[in-house]
Amino acid sequence: MSMLPLAMIQQEYGEGKNFWFHAQASNFAHEYDWVFYFVLYLSTFFFIAIVATMILFLVKYRRREEGEAAPHGPSHNTVLEITWTVIPTILVGFLFWFGFKGYMSQRVPPRDSYEIRVRSQRWVWSFESPGGIQSDVLYVPKGKNIKLRMSSSDVIHSLYIPAFRVKYDIVPGRYTQVWFRPTMKGEFHLFCTEYCGKDHSRMTTKVVVMDSFEFQGQLDKLAEEATSDPVEYGAKLYKSKGCSACHTLDGVKGQGPSWKGLFGMEREFSNAKKLVVDEQYLRESIIQPHKKLVKGYGAVMPVTQLKDRQVDALIEYIKTVK
Repeated sequence: MSMLPLAMIQQEYGEGKNFWFHAQASNFAHEYDWVFYFVLYLSTFFFIAIVATMILFLVKYRRREEGEAAPHGPSHNTVLEITWTVIPTILVGFLFWFGFKGYMSQRVPPRDSYEIRVRSQRWVWSFESPGGIQSDVLYVPKGKNIKLRMSSSDVIHSLYIPAFRVKYDIVPGRYTQVWFRPTMKGEFHLFCTEYCGKDHSRMTTKVVVMDSFEFQGQLDKLAEEATSDPVEYGAKLYKSKGCSACHTLDGVKGQGPSWKGLFGMEREFSNAKKLVVDEQYLRESIIQPHKKLVKGYGAVMPVTQLKDRQVDALIEYIKTVK
């Protein structure tokens, strides 16, 4: 798992002043923690009570010396039997109600929620705000309801934000959603908590909670970066879109071919005639990665949903990797 900055660790673990959990940084945190502590203290009480009763019975009804009679235990007690049936039933019903209430409240987002698209693939996160602004970091405004509409392009992933008490699986071929309302400014850890392959532990990023004014400024900055120098933009996409997980820049063989010196190189394929790598081939291999398979490599690259300017930026960046 990637190392967190010290300030981020202090914020997640220190400012919340919570022995068991991260800081309470969302609207769900207090209620979830309350239920946890209720179950913890209830379990502790019954554990002590049951163990104490067992010890009492061991002493009271222990095996006696020959000729010494043991005290007779009760054979039936209606009040006791009703008590230990009714009270646990009430407690279980109480816990079910709070659990069901919390589950439903987190699965049904308010109508005024700000929707962010979350795309997951091995081993990277991608977040898209309204207007098509994308980032590998989840930026959200404090105090606003945030709805995450999530999808996976390969295997099952699971988005987990400990400080928000938010965790939900992302299943290939379908959309899943979850929502929350950030209540604390700062940076918080986000990671995949469903084992998704070799580099599962590297699938980490962060949530940055800002004031509304700062949030809008960050969106404007991301929009400017997307329209800046295509090579610089392509270098950022190489990391944020997960290309770095399979394609190296130093000639070392990975799960996919290295990009070093790729442009202008003659390529041999297992299902097509050989050709010289040009812009057309690069575009086709990004959009339809299984149409021509480089000899010695399998069809492991997922089909990505990239915009034209992103594909163009990646091509321009590949051309510079010498």
